[in-house]
Amino acid sequence: MSVKRVSRCLVLLFLLISAPVYAVPEIQHWVSPQGGRIYFVPTEGLPLLDVRVVFDAGSARDAEKFGLAALTSGMLDTGAGDWDADAIAQRLESVGASLGTGVSRDTAWLSLRSLTHPEKLGVALETGREILARPRFEQKDFDREKNRTLLAIKQRGEQPDDLAEIAFFQALYGNHPYAHPQEGFTETVEPLTREDLVDFHKRYYVAKNAIVVIVGEVKRADAESIAEKLLSGLEQGAVSPALSAPEPIHSVETVKRPFPSEQTHVRAGLIGMTATDPDYFPLYVGNHILGGSGLVSRISEEVREKRGLSYNAYSYFMPLREAGPFQVGLQTRNDQAEEALRVALKTVKDFAANGPTDKELEAAKKNIIGGFVLRLDSNQKLTEQVAIVAFYNRPLDYLARFTEKVEAVTREDIKRAFRSRVDPDKLRTVLVGGGAK
Repeated sequence: MSVKRVSRCLVLLFLLISAPVYAVPEIQHWVSPQGGRIYFVPTEGLPLLDVRVVFDAGSARDAEKFGLAALTSGMLDTGAGDWDADAIAQRLESVGASLGTGVSRDTAWLSLRSLTHPEKLGVALETGREILARPRFEQKDFDREKNRTLLAIKQRGEQPDDLAEIAFFQALYGNHPYAHPQEGFTETVEPLTREDLVDFHKRYYVAKNAIVVIVGEVKRADAESIAEKLLSGLEQGAVSPALSAPEPIHSVETVKRPFPSEQTHVRAGLIGMTATDPDYFPLYVGNHILGGSGLVSRISEEVREKRGLSYNAYSYFMPLREAGPFQVGLQTRNDQAEEALRVALKTVKDFAANGPTDKELEAAKKNIIGGFVLRLDSNQKLTEQVAIVAFYNRPLDYLARFTEKVEAVTREDIKRAFRSRVDPDKLRTVLVGGGAK
């Protein structure tokens, strides 16, 4: 046997032995005395702790005040308790900790990374607790952040890709809470006041509306104490009410918006699936073949490789608490936009009707399973994955059984799922570009 072949065998053996270490984390779950849902994964090897506190407080909770959730989340660490932004930064830096906040359509979160040394961890947790429970939202900070948001919205209006994305969600979701962009619009952000942020925080940043994910080298008793400390300053409150389901799409619609650019940005799709959809795995694996695997996907092959109509063409599902979108996207020269769109949609139609080949399915499974370990190869990544499992109420063994579920997908599963979910005769299409008019 050649040296190269021996080396390949050893590498394969190593991957087979080591993959379960990352791919099968044990997720422990309980409810804190304050009513928060806690998810804990103990790890070994590094004296580090990653924590993510997630609230059902994303932009879908903006009501008519689009941009409110994002502005609230963005201002949490500008001052809290007795500390201004500089004092918060100095406290975290002094113990080697880091903190971040973010928002999506469904969630708002605070992430915290710290060494597990008791004194250092104590400072980091105390800082995180104050930021969650006692943000200042000082008027001068609010005015500054609001102006930054308005400037970002103005700059967004100069980006045809951003405009296409916004128009696409509006075309799909109409008046649903998923329809508007997270940062809102100029006309919805300008009227916002500091009191709006205070009220939003009081309503949604409460213990019963919180999920705490803890990953790191600590014991279960320590994890319980950490969760209680982080939530101790919050009101108990209540869980956010359920969102309404999006209205089904019954007909094709095309939106064309002129923009002074040499490229046309194209989006096409329909309302897809929830994060707990029973057809999640057939749709996930099927889309990997259709448009989710980069240059080797069907859409890229037809649009880019064979015809040179676009540098990048893709498709994806965005599973959310309520049904998120299925989207096909590409960017092409103005004079090629109609042809590129036609080719992409024909590819979707053919795939929905006939499904993948055996060879495509086998390659997709290998690619997905081979890449899955990379989602779990650090505490930080594992924390993010567990947070998704927790927020969307997926089974606790979701990560452990992921490869098994992928392996079980058949061609017939994909054909059935796509035929029932992706109707080419109901796609909503948005084109932004074509030059100024």
